[in-house]
Amino acid sequence: MKLSVSYPPLESSKGVALLSQNRQFQWFTNPTYIYPMVPSYAASLCQSRGHQVFWDDGIAEELSYADWMARILREKPELIAMESKTPVIKRHWKIVEELKRALPDSKLVLMGDHVTALPRETMENCPVDFVIAGGDFDFMLADLADFLSGKSPEMPGGIWYRENGEIKDTGPASLEHDLDKLPYIDRTLTKWELYAYKNGNFKYTPGTYVYAGRDCWWGKCTFCSWTTLYPGRNYRTVSVERHLDEIEKLVAMGVKEIFDDSGCFPKGKWLEDFCNGMIRRGLHKKVVMGCNMRVGALSQEQWNLLKAANFRFILIGLESVVQSTLDRLVKGIKVAQIEETLRMCKKAGLAPHITTMVGYPWETMADARSTIEFAKRMFTQGYLDTLQATIVVPYPGTPLFAEAKKEGWLTTENWEDYDMRQSVWKSPISNEDVLQFKNELYKAALTPAFLLRKILSIRSWDDIAFFYRAGGKLIGHLLNNRKGCAECKK
Repeated sequence: MKLSVSYPPLESSKGVALLSQNRQFQWFTNPTYIYPMVPSYAASLCQSRGHQVFWDDGIAEELSYADWMARILREKPELIAMESKTPVIKRHWKIVEELKRALPDSKLVLMGDHVTALPRETMENCPVDFVIAGGDFDFMLADLADFLSGKSPEMPGGIWYRENGEIKDTGPASLEHDLDKLPYIDRTLTKWELYAYKNGNFKYTPGTYVYAGRDCWWGKCTFCSWTTLYPGRNYRTVSVERHLDEIEKLVAMGVKEIFDDSGCFPKGKWLEDFCNGMIRRGLHKKVVMGCNMRVGALSQEQWNLLKAANFRFILIGLESVVQSTLDRLVKGIKVAQIEETLRMCKKAGLAPHITTMVGYPWETMADARSTIEFAKRMFTQGYLDTLQATIVVPYPGTPLFAEAKKEGWLTTENWEDYDMRQSVWKSPISNEDVLQFKNELYKAALTPAFLLRKILSIRSWDDIAFFYRAGGKLIGHLLNNRKGCAECKK
């Protein structure tokens, strides 16, 4: 069977759609292209089973919609699979309609967190043939392709479909798949170089992504859209030796920096065995590593071990420094642990990056400002290197969305408004103030002490290039807000 894994270009005055491998969708003026891990596994697995696979990321290839459409019509895949998210689901419904008219013999599949949360909604609003309602849509897409090509007698669980005009489903999806049974991602098939340079997480390029686990071993944060796909109780990892083997393969390809985008990197013995394996194999001398990590997860010795294995960039989900907010989000951490974690991370010689959010319906102006002041203090004291600020959005399928519905907080259920350009629920803070606070968070790094420290830390052209790219990203984030305000007023 000929199939495509497709990301149609989504043209908008708001910028470029950051759709692939994003837990929270945004439009970016200065785009970042993130390697979509599960779709890449899906393409590689389908190919390993004998299917003809066409990797079709029109967004990362920077195609116009017209050029992308002309190409997919030439390719004529028998099965076209597209990942979607809440803010662009309506656009994808329209694209499905257009593709069904132009390619009536092709089957269309939508997958991702939004359709996992609301599969019937999509089946009722567009002529899509199948919805994959589950997180392991690499295994599920391959199993579906096997069924459609006659290689398998039945569809896997988690598939929604039509039969004689009636919407049906095959029952719950499985999250019991053995990740070690996946083939390594075919980086050539999936055009890895599209994602190797325009990514703010990489100091050294070309860079790429890997995936040690699905998705986060905590897996309880009420705002995270990927808890819809991978509840913490279903957290799985690949084996340490498999992961080390993959790192070796990437080093042989010339990759200079690797970011592991598991929602949280495995901790405990897995982490220690992996780091020691990096050192034992000499990989710590050949490639720089990065990962996501939770507040309070590691001891100083473990942070030091990450550094010894040549980890550099550490992304830590902070969200707020208001304890009542952390409790409501089920973060499972205490405010006092945040600064301690950043201090230990920095003491080990790593580069901590935090994610923060503003616009909670229960936080006051003073609460939001306390998070801003904390970020400024961390930058000034040298405990923080970079930061990401977003407007909190309650995505369908999350506990936070269910709470918002119950409490009557939502001001709209027009999914296109759920793109982090405005608040979509009632809050003590106005939408204008939320956007301003987001800007202030991005500007928190611009303290004299932090800037002087960065200037004095320059040791190479790589440092200069990285600071230049980081400056471009900061300007892009501020432009994103400006465009967002303009769009909101229309």
